[in-house]
Amino acid sequence: MKNSISNKLCCFPKEVSGKITGYDNDELLMPNKIIEMGLLPGTDFKILYQAPFRGPLYIEFGEEKSRIALREEEARYIFVQPLESNLQHL
Repeated sequence: MKNSISNKLCCFPKEVSGKITGYDNDELLMPNKIIEMGLLPGTDFKILYQAPFRGPLYIEFGEEKSRIALREEEARYIFVQPLESNLQHL
């Protein structure tokens, strides 16, 4: 895997499918709404769009293809990895 893929949702590339692997919540500051929205470990996702100037991320996730906007500050709490099918194309 190339180093260009980040392990946090806030820095993950657009239009690349990934999977949520966990949370960076050692200091217990992560907003509860992340879990309440269904962004759970094991969930597949894709970043469809990010607003300019490090604005909110528009994310499609889950089997139902739900879509939400998530602030970059919130996305910093979510650990991710690219799906295996993407690794050969990166």
